[in-house]
Formats: sequence, C-alpha cells, structure tokens
Amino acid sequence: MSDKRVAKLSFDGKELELPIYSPSAGPDVLDITKLYAEGDVFTYDPGFTSTASCESTITFIAGGKGELLYRGYPIDQLANESHYLEVCYLLLYGELPSEDELVEFESRVTNHTMLHDQMNHLFRGFRRDAHPMAIMCGVVGALSAFYHDSTDVADPQQREIASIRMIAKIPTIAAYAFKYSAGQAFVYPDNNLDYASNFLRMCFAVPTEEYVVNPILAKAMDRIFTLHADHEQNASTSTVRLAGSSGANPFACIAAGIACLWGPAHGGANEACLNMLREIGTVDRIPEFVARAKDKSDPFRLMGFGHRVYKNFDPRATVMKESADEVLELLGIEDNEILKIAKELERIALEDPYFVEKKLYPNVDFYSGIILDAMGFPTSMFTPIFAMSRTVGWIAQWKEMIGDPKLKIGRPRQLYTGATHRDYVDVKDR
Repeated sequence: MSDKRVAKLSFDGKELELPIYSPSAGPDVLDITKLYAEGDVFTYDPGFTSTASCESTITFIAGGKGELLYRGYPIDQLANESHYLEVCYLLLYGELPSEDELVEFESRVTNHTMLHDQMNHLFRGFRRDAHPMAIMCGVVGALSAFYHDSTDVADPQQREIASIRMIAKIPTIAAYAFKYSAGQAFVYPDNNLDYASNFLRMCFAVPTEEYVVNPILAKAMDRIFTLHADHEQNASTSTVRLAGSSGANPFACIAAGIACLWGPAHGGANEACLNMLREIGTVDRIPEFVARAKDKSDPFRLMGFGHRVYKNFDPRATVMKESADEVLELLGIEDNEILKIAKELERIALEDPYFVEKKLYPNVDFYSGIILDAMGFPTSMFTPIFAMSRTVGWIAQWKEMIGDPKLKIGRPRQLYTGATHRDYVDVKDR
C-alpha cells in the first residue's frame, strides 16, 4: 500500500494534506484520520458506503466486474474445486493448506463438534415456537459461560481455540435450534461424516431409523457454506469488528454478528425471497408483481434480484444455480408451483429490458432459498444456516482486527441536528 501521494483539502482558510493509499486491488483511499484533529471537521457518510473502516487482506469484491475473491482465489473455483473446511483454513490462515495441514485442521474441528452437556438445558428455556435465530443469538453468546479457557483475546492460543470451537459447534447449535423448534430429539454429531453431511444428519435424522446423507445434497450444502463464508465489510462483519474493538470475548462478538445478520435486509434476504414467491402464489400472477416492481410509487420490490455491491452479476449465483438444478432434479420436484414461479421470474429477469438495463439479475439469495426449501428446511432456518456459514469469515476478520497494531475502539461520529444548550426547568414551572 503506497502513501506517497496526497490530496489537498481547502476550506475556511485552512488547507489540509490527506495521504492517498493505493491498495493491491480496488479504488484509491483518502486517509482522513487526522481530519478532526487538524481541521476540526468530520465527514458525513451514512451507511459508511464511502468509508474504509479497516485494512484487510481477506476478501475482495469487484462489484462492477462481478468478482469475489477469498485471499485472491475466485469464488467459483473454490466452490467447484475445494470444500468448506479447506476454505475455512484459507480464510483463517491466508494460504491453502497442504494435505497434512488439511487433515490436521479437519481433525481439530471434528473433535470439537459436541456441545458441553449442560448447554442442552439452555434450549429448554426457549419457547418451542422461538425463531431459531433467537436461539442462535442466545446460545452462541452463552458459549463464553462454558468455555472460560478461550475468552482471553490477548492470548493467541486462546483466540485459536475459540476459533476452532465456534466453527465446530455453531452447526451443532443451529441443528439443535431446528430440532427444538420441531419438537424432535437432538441428534449428536457423527465425527465419521464430513462437515456438510454431519449438519444435514443432525437436522434430519431421528433416533428411530437410519439416515444416510445423499452426496448431491451434501455437495449443495457445502457450496452454500462456501459461497457465504465471507463477504468483505458487510453489516454483520462490521458489527463483529466493532464489538471486537472493545476487547469483548470472541463468543460475544460472533453473537453480535448473528444478531445483525438476522435483519431482513441482510441475512434474511433468502427467507424474504421465498416468502415473496409464496405471496405471488401462482405463475399467472407474476405479471402483476413484475408491474408493481417497475412502479416507482409502489413500495413492493422483487427480493432475490440485484445486489447492493454487485453492479453486474452476483458471481455466487452462477454456482448456486447449478446446485439448485442438481438438487431439484434429484428430488424430482419439477412440478412444484413455487419452483415454476421462480423459474419464470428468472427468465423474465434475464430477458426483460427493464431488468437487464438495471442489471437486476438473480442473486445468491434467490437460488439458496430454493435449494434449502427443496431440502426440507423451513424458511426460519435459512438465516441460521447463513450464520453458521459466515462464522469463519467473522472469525477471520475478528482475528485480523485483533492483530492489527493500529486497532482502536470503534467510535463513529455524527452530524448533530438536535437542540443546542437549554437550561433545565422544574416540572412545576413547565
């Protein structure tokens, strides 16, 4: 990163020199760190859409080109040729593992999949109709009450142990949340299975009969995990970093990320997409909803199309569509009405001049919701699955932040437009 160039800012008779940094990829960055100290002014950037809050080497998005890179590797290559735990290693440590390193890493994760037995009682404290994300928030945050030997953020070994524990245990927590809401017995992890197969078994097996995971479903699940593993400085990742900047323990930071992800504008998008398909109901009602989507005065919008960052196409969607086709063919549900609606909307989005011009292509949420629904997951489980997929990205970002020598506690500023100084008036005189 070069800082030899400067930008000059002139206002109110003052002139400030702001260093310009050139990253390895992406636009140049103006360093405004000393803007307040030297100029007595702040910047105003709602949503921080033009502000780099950190320096990172983990994930890069080129929205205009429809490109997503994990540590420099294109997402489509990783989704098609790698698998989730290898991607976890890459995100955590910066390089793809050797064969021995991968075996050792997979073994460490596998040996931590069980929850502390007393944690099983936590689930019974929730109502049966509690949203699985509510359970996830509570139980993940409670990990710090059970694993005291991995909460010291100043200890690199404890940070490492906490990281492995969360990657291993959060799928178990998500599966238990699913089982609890369904009124079924918890299914313990099976360490003979791969990561995705183990999760599917914990969700769909019952103690009374044998359950064999279909490899096509396991592959699709693994791809969902990989495609959602990290996505740069989005809202939930920024939440994890902001919480971590205070020195909070890692379990609390990830719980904060889960809480942020729950929002329908973020992790709840695939759930909202499937709910939209159900609202449309039948194929013959599609023109009505497409017309509403084009009407600027109508608040309705089609979920699962376009993306805030990707201004061309979502590179994850291409891979996810392939998995969707494989899963739907396997399960033989081509006549499903929701699927017919989805396919017709997909056709319209790829051909209709309005959608093509605005580049409102189907995104990853559009296809992932269809896959998860076909597998038998209720919409309430879509976001928990997103959360467990994103856990490794949050952890990688959190570890990078903790190791940053420039780390400061987050403290955004504001454009204050409220009342100025007022003197208190006693209640009798008001």
